[in-house]
Amino acid sequence: MRLVWGTVRSVITERPDAQRVHVSVDGESEAVAIAYPALAGRCEAGERVLLNTTAVDLGLGTGGVHLVVARVPGSGAPAGVAFDDGSGGHVMKLRYTPLQRDVLSVEAPESPHAANVADVVDVGGMPVICCGLHSQVALAAAALKEAAPEARVAYCMTDQAALPLALSELVPALVSAGLLDATLTCGQAFGGQMEAVTLHSALVAARVVGGADATIVAIGPGVVGTGSALGHGGVALGEALNAGAAVGGTPVATLRVSFADARERHRGVSHHTLTALSLIAVSPALVAVPRLPGEQSETMDRQLEAAGIWDRHERVEAGKGALPGLRGVDVRSMGRTPSQDPAFFVAAAAAGYAAAARLTCRAGGR
Repeated sequence: MRLVWGTVRSVITERPDAQRVHVSVDGESEAVAIAYPALAGRCEAGERVLLNTTAVDLGLGTGGVHLVVARVPGSGAPAGVAFDDGSGGHVMKLRYTPLQRDVLSVEAPESPHAANVADVVDVGGMPVICCGLHSQVALAAAALKEAAPEARVAYCMTDQAALPLALSELVPALVSAGLLDATLTCGQAFGGQMEAVTLHSALVAARVVGGADATIVAIGPGVVGTGSALGHGGVALGEALNAGAAVGGTPVATLRVSFADARERHRGVSHHTLTALSLIAVSPALVAVPRLPGEQSETMDRQLEAAGIWDRHERVEAGKGALPGLRGVDVRSMGRTPSQDPAFFVAAAAAGYAAAARLTCRAGGR
């Protein structure tokens, strides 16, 4: 871990939940940093800031940006409390770290929704689309909305990758485009329209409070990978499928498929997905299989068969091999666009189409 002092030169972009600021790092070059107002207040030009530069120093991808840890307001600022932003709740996220903060969790007694969710343990067959990567959310949501325009779609971000939902530029775009109707954050993740303690209770809240016809579960931006069998964020896919089944949902697995990735372990069906489905997901799930060109389809089928996926899960052919309308939302995965890696995006969309076919109650019919 590396902490360095710097100075805010200007605010580049600003949303209620995140700022991108131009900073001068002491003794080093100028850079870009992300500030989360919910953790340290809102930055202004001229302020001194303490920066976590660790990810940049390590040359990481999604996490490769400086982060504002704390601010030193200008000389005219009063002494005493530097930041006061109570939520009205008592549940803590980022627990026992210097940046732990309170949230108004949907299940907590002080929540206006506590009584509604307190004893609910079944979501009545609601499709739960489980993704291994954050970028898959856009295609799954777009496909579901294309097939069932009146359906309400929620997104629940788990805590196996980025913890602040504010890091995502994709989710606000999907909400603005009408492709997502509600957002939730569970575990240590924070910043959703609803906060939840566990993924299980988040799924209940999506259904009962958010009125969701279907919920998409995925990690936030970024994914941890070590090249080992189990040391990667892909196991979150299997855990999400188990949670969806545990609360009476219809779990739908999204395949991570690529024929543009140079890494052998991610070509065809990624080893992340194969591990999640063959080892982690102990509950049967629907596996959305996309329509791909002949040789690609044969490769995908061989991998799924060899991994024993159909011994445990149900195959569902979904989609027409084409992408749904994204309503102007720009989506990339690993830096690649849909034209550069069409199989990846078609496979993500297939899960949305598969879920739409299993909707148990349409919007307007509740």
